[in-house]
Formats: sequence, C-alpha cells, structure tokens
Amino acid sequence: MNPQNHTQKLKQITVFFSAVGVILGGSVPVEAQLYNHTLTNFVNIAQIPATTSLDIVDTVVSAGEFTILTQALQAADLVDILKAEGPFTIFAPTDKAFSELPPGTLENLLKPENKAELVKILTYHVVPGKVLSTDLKSGEVETVEGDTINVQVGASVKIDNATVIKADVPASNGVIHVIDTVILPN
Repeated sequence: MNPQNHTQKLKQITVFFSAVGVILGGSVPVEAQLYNHTLTNFVNIAQIPATTSLDIVDTVVSAGEFTILTQALQAADLVDILKAEGPFTIFAPTDKAFSELPPGTLENLLKPENKAELVKILTYHVVPGKVLSTDLKSGEVETVEGDTINVQVGASVKIDNATVIKADVPASNGVIHVIDTVILPN
C-alpha cells in the first residue's frame, strides 16, 4: 500500500471511530480485584507484558498466545489499522480458542477469496475506544464490524458465548481483553 493510500485509510478509520464514539455509556461498580482474581485463575497467560509502551498488535505478538490471531490480522490487512493511534478495545481469542473452531474453518477463512468474511469476524472482536473491565456493563455494545455483542457482567465477564479470561491488558493505543472462544457475528 502506498503511503498516500495508507494515510487516507487511517483518516477514514479515524472519522469512523469519531462518528461511532464509545457506545458504553456509564459504568458498573466492579471490584477489579475480584475480576483479576477470577479471570487469571482460568489460564496462565504470563507472557503478556504489563506495559503500555507497545501497541495492540505488538502486545499480542509478544504474548506468544495469539499466533493465529496475528496470522488472521495479517491475512485481513488489519495490522496497520490496529497499530494506529486508536484507542481500540479488542477481545482477543487465544490460539486455543481458534483451534476449537470446526475443522477446516480457519484454513478456509485465511484464503484470499474469503478476506471480506475474515475482516467481518475480526472487526466483530473490536470496539472503538478504550474500555476497561470497570467500564463494562451488561447489555448490547456495537462493534467496529457494525453488529452488537452481548456483554454479561457477573462473577465472570461474557462476550457473546466467550468468557474473558484475562482483562485489562494495557496497550499504548487501547486495551486487550483475552477471551476463550472466537465470537462470530450474525
């Protein structure tokens, strides 16, 4: 992509995010210690850096638990977008989550002719703005893809049929919440 097209694409994305805004009005009083305790007991994702100096993509790559997500972002040409200023909130499925898709699904999605469907699925995992676990409340939230995800806040946090297994992973351009299942738009 030439620099002029890249700049134009980033401007379009910035305008889109500005227009959409953060859909999550208000907040739910959440005890962060409870969520951190609950969420980190599900899986040990020790490699995720606790720093905000890396952007979302570099944080995901450095964690080592998201090689399939990284491959999918590259196939969908979304890497540069998620390296942009943001802020973004991404619900990031682990490699294990991707491996639980029906046989052949991932391979099919990674084919160039299925790029539009892959983009739709990946952008369904992204919400505009920086949304921490303490900002989440139960209800419908619009994604970058355009559909809504169903958020359920309780003893654990559910995003559609996925459970957040690690919340509030900081990045310089947003925040990452690790989920145990790939969520799919309608």
